Amino acid sequence: MSTPTADKRLADFQEIPVIDIHPLLHGDDQARREVADELGRAAREVGFFQMMGHGIDGALREGLIHQAKRFFAQSEATKMERYIGRYTHHRGYVPPGEESPDPAKPDMKEAFDLAFELPDDDPEVLAGTPLLGPNPWPDLDGFKEPVAAYYDAAYHVGRALMGGFAMALGLAPQQLLQHVNKPPSQLRLIHYPYNPNAEDAQGIGAHTDYECFTLLLPTAPGLEVMNGAGEWIDVPYQEDTLVVNIGDMLEIWSNGEFVATSHRVRKVKEERYSFPLFFACDYHTDVAPLPELVERHGKAHYAPLKAGDHLYAQTIQTFRYLRERLAKGDITLPEGARAVGSLGQHGKHKEAPL
Repeated sequence: MSTPTADKRLADFQEIPVIDIHPLLHGDDQARREVADELGRAAREVGFFQMMGHGIDGALREGLIHQAKRFFAQSEATKMERYIGRYTHHRGYVPPGEESPDPAKPDMKEAFDLAFELPDDDPEVLAGTPLLGPNPWPDLDGFKEPVAAYYDAAYHVGRALMGGFAMALGLAPQQLLQHVNKPPSQLRLIHYPYNPNAEDAQGIGAHTDYECFTLLLPTAPGLEVMNGAGEWIDVPYQEDTLVVNIGDMLEIWSNGEFVATSHRVRKVKEERYSFPLFFACDYHTDVAPLPELVERHGKAHYAPLKAGDHLYAQTIQTFRYLRERLAKGDITLPEGARAVGSLGQHGKHKEAPL
C-alpha cells in the first residue's frame, strides 16, 4: 500500500494542475526533463492533471465527437447490432445498465468501446488472448476513419507520456515503453442521455482506473477527484485540454510514488459525451514495484500481478454479460483475481474508511 506521507500529500490538494506537454513532444532533452518533473509532481501529489500542448488537432477531436453523436442517435435495435456481448474481444455497444462496478448500482450511460486494432490472424488473437482482436466497427458510413484517426493520435501522445512518467521516476524513457507493443488500450465513446429526473448522485460511480493512465477528452463539466481527506474536488472543464489520471498499473510500478486517485462523474440532467483512452501495457506484462523504487523506498508495497489478467478480471466483474458467462462456466476469472476497486486510492479508503 502507499505510505502515509503520500496520503498526506493527497490531503493537501484543492485544485488540478495544468501541464503543457508540448516540450515533451518537441523539445530538447532539458525541456523534456522539465516537463517530466511536472508530470512527477502531479502524479505524486494529485494523481490527475489537465494537459495542454498535446497536439491533437481540434478537427480530430470534433470528428470523434460528431461520429459519436451520429452513432448514439441511431435506434436501439441498430446499436444493439454491435452489442458488446456478441463478440469475444470485449468491444462494441454497451447499453444503459450493462456496466456497473457495483452490480446493485448500474451506470446509466451508454458507450461504444473499441481498442488497439489487431487482425484475426495475429498470433495473440489466434491464441485466444482476452481483450485482443479486431474492432466491430458500426455499419455507419464515415464513422471508422475519424474515430480511428483520433485513437491513433491519442495513443501517440500516450506513448510520449509513458516515457515522461518513466523519466519522472528517474528511469530511462524506454524502461516502461518496452512493455507497450500490442496493449489492450481501450477508447470509449460515452453518452450520458438527457435525464430530467437526474439528481446529483452517481453518474459513473467512484473508482480508480485499472490501466497505466487515462487520457480523457470531456465535452462538459462533471468530473470530480477525491483528495486524501475524502473531499471531492471539481475538475474544471477547459475546451482545449485533455484530463490525465494515474491508473492502478503505474501506481504499482512506482511502488506507490504515483497515486491512482479515486474519481467520479456527477449525475446531471444535461446530455453530454466523454471520451477516455485507457492507456495500458501489454497483456502478458508482469507488473511489480520496480527494483529501483523498492531500493529507494526500502521495501515493496505491492504484490506483483499480470497486467492483462488484472484488467480482464476487473472487466468480468463489471459487465453484466461477462458476469453471466462466468456464472454459466463459459469463462473463468484469472488466477489471483482481485475484487473491483481493491487497488489505488479507492481500495485504501475501502480498507480504512474516512
